[in-house]
This record gives sequence, C-alpha cells and structure tokens, in this order.
Amino acid sequence: MRPARTENGPAKGFDTKSETEGVTSIEWIAVALSALWLLGSAVFFLVFTPRAETGGGALQFVIVLIAVFMPVAMIWVGATAARTSRVMREESRRLRAAIDAIRAAYVAQNQTLGQTVDKTVSQKLDEIAAAQRKTETALATFSSIRVGMPEPRPILAPAPSPSDPGDQVSLPLGTSAEDMQAPLERAHFIRALNFPDNPEDKVGFAALRRALKDRPTAQLIRASQDILTLMSHDGIYMDDLRPDMARPEVWRRFAGGERGRTIAALGGIRDRSSLALTAARMKQDTIFRDAAHHFLRRFDKMFTQFAETASDSEISELSETRTARAFMLLGRVAGTFD
Repeated sequence: MRPARTENGPAKGFDTKSETEGVTSIEWIAVALSALWLLGSAVFFLVFTPRAETGGGALQFVIVLIAVFMPVAMIWVGATAARTSRVMREESRRLRAAIDAIRAAYVAQNQTLGQTVDKTVSQKLDEIAAAQRKTETALATFSSIRVGMPEPRPILAPAPSPSDPGDQVSLPLGTSAEDMQAPLERAHFIRALNFPDNPEDKVGFAALRRALKDRPTAQLIRASQDILTLMSHDGIYMDDLRPDMARPEVWRRFAGGERGRTIAALGGIRDRSSLALTAARMKQDTIFRDAAHHFLRRFDKMFTQFAETASDSEISELSETRTARAFMLLGRVAGTFD
C-alpha cells in the first residue's frame, strides 16, 4: 500500500521494509505443491510399484531420489523466481512513491523560497524608495529655505584687500554677489560633506544649508548625493565601510597631482562585496559610470583647492566623511590608485 504524501516532505508513515518480507502466498503454494508431490510419490513408489530386484537397488534408489526431489526443487526454483519478481515490483512502486514525495517537497520548497525572496525584495525596494523620498524631501527643503544672509563666495577665494573705512567702496559693474560674501568656513564645509546623520541632526542640516549656498560646494554635494543614492540601491552604505585611513601627507600628494602607487594608500576600502558590486555597476550601468566619473572630477578639483590652505587635522577630518569614503571606493574601482 502506498502511503499518503505530505505537502512539504516525504510521505508520512513511509515504511522502509518491504511488504514481501515473511511467508507469502507464493511460499504457501510451493509448500502445498511440494507436499502433494511428495505424497503422490510415496503412494506411487510404496503402493503401486513392486519392489525391485536386489541387484538393481542402488540404481533404483538414485532414480527414485531424482523422481521425487527434482520436481520439488523445480517447484522451489519457480517460487523463488516469483518471489524475486514480486519483490522487484514492490521496490519499483516504493521507489516511485519516494521520487514523487521528493518532487512534491522540492516544488513546495521552491514555492516557499520564492515567496520569501519576493517578500524580502519587496521590503528592500520599499525601504530604498522611502529613503529616496526622504532624501528628495530634504533636498527640496534645503533648496526652498531662504536664509537672510547673502550667498557666500567659493571656499578658497581670497579675501578682498582691506580698504580705508573712511572711503566709500565703489563696486564696478559686473561684480557678482558671490564676490562680496565671506568664504564658507572649513568646519561647515567638512560637516556638509558628511551629510546629516539623522532628521534631528540640526548642526548637520545647518552646515548643509550653508554649503548649498556656495556654488562649487553645492555641485560637489549634489554629485556626492547622486552617487551615494545609486550605490544604496545595491545595499552599499558608507557607514558600513571601515577603510584604512591614509596619512595627510598622502592626501597632499594627491592634491599635488601625483597618481598611481605613490597614493595607493588612499584606496583604503577593503570590503570585497562593495568593491565587486561597484565594479559590476561601473561596467554595466552607463548612468552609474557617468555619475561616478563626474563625482571623481568634482572631488579632485575641490580637494586640490582645499589642501592648499587646510591643516593636517582638517584633511584627516575630511577623509572620514561619507563623501571621502565614496571617493576612496570609486577611485579604487576606477583605477585612480593603481
């Protein structure tokens, strides 16, 4: 009897013992035939056959043995063959039952796994979409806030020469508002490149608002935000990376135009999964590749100006920002440090 199969595994109550074990009808039939033959032979040779001459006793004894026991042997050979055939058929049925149970379990497992994966992917996509909406809302807030202070000049623009306070300053035509503003403080600049840690990070938002008023800095921040958002789609987040930090003099060599092995320490990202995912996106995704190269150019230009007047401690603080970590990761993938 074939046991009932379950939905997620082998059949319940599946007996590993053959149902043909023990005495079966085949053995009973063989026993009955053997008994009948032996009984018939005994009656024939003892009752109906006269006794042989003494001289042929040995030959007659052999003939009697063959006549009596040869058919019995043939009966049991046939019984053994029939039993073997039945055992093979039973094993074939058991094997089909086991294969059906394994197939049903495999299909059920794949269905369950597919549902779990779909659910996990859907949750991940929802989280990414929610994070992207928060980022877009934050940027819209930064862009819409009107600060009652004039726009600052670029970070490293030289300060105007002092003039006589008693004289009225004359502004020639064509002077922009940016040239009249104080440069962005380095502390605010560095804090803006790290982005706010959470919605309650008032200091980070204030620094980001000030940095977005500076055009070159705003271009770098937007390029950084674009590439960070694209990398987050693959689950790559800068807070998860623990790079080997390079010394300030290595960063100054990079600002001085050196490339290759001399600045290899800047590629301190060792996370293999992040490197592999980023390299794959660089090869396959044109949008990602263009955004990455645009970000690298902006960071290169910014840091060249920043390193001219920045101290070693300020360079170290800048290297620990999320923007700098994105530069380390992308620069290593793009071969900047090779």
